[in-house]
Amino acid sequence: MNKENLYFIALVPDIQLRENIKKIKQEVCEKYNSCHALKSPAHITLQKPFKRTGDEEQTIIHAIRQTANIQEPFEISLTGYGTFPPKVIYINAQPVDFIGQLHSNLKNHLIEGAHFTDKELSHKIMPHITIAHRDLKPDMFKKAWGEFKNFPFEAKFKAKSIFLLKHNGKNWDINRELKFKH
Repeated sequence: MNKENLYFIALVPDIQLRENIKKIKQEVCEKYNSCHALKSPAHITLQKPFKRTGDEEQTIIHAIRQTANIQEPFEISLTGYGTFPPKVIYINAQPVDFIGQLHSNLKNHLIEGAHFTDKELSHKIMPHITIAHRDLKPDMFKKAWGEFKNFPFEAKFKAKSIFLLKHNGKNWDINRELKFKH
C-alpha cells in the first residue's frame, strides 16, 4: 500500500519577503515561545492540509495546473496585523475578493480533477500570513498582540504561481510551483 502524505495549497511570496516574515516568526518564537509558525514558509493558504498517496500527487498537480493556467498574475498587499483569538496572530492580505475568486476556481478543479470531498475542501478563506498560532499560550497571546497591534507592516508581492506544499515529517516544504498564465 502506498503511504499517505500530507499536503496543502497556497500562495507563497518571493524569497526576500519570505525571509523578512521568517525573521518576525523567529522574534515571536524567541519572545513569546510560539515557534510552530516556523514550520512552514510564509504563505496564504488556499486549501487546508489534506492527505493523499504519492500515486495521487500527479492528479493534484494537474488540478492545480488547471487553475494556474487560467489565472493572471496579480499583486497582493500585506498591511498590518490581525488575530483569531486566542492563539493566532497574522499579517493581513489583500485583495480578499481576488484571492477568493482564485480559491473558488481551485476548489472546482480539486473537486472535478482530484476528487476532493466536501469535507476535505476549505470552503471559506480569510487571506492572511500566520506569524503565531497553535502553540501560543493565552497569556503570551495577550502580550504579543499588545505589541503587534501597534506595529506597522507594509509589503507587496506579485502572485505569479500556486504552490503545493508537502509535509516532510517535521516541516512543510515547497513541493511544486505552478505558474499562472502570462
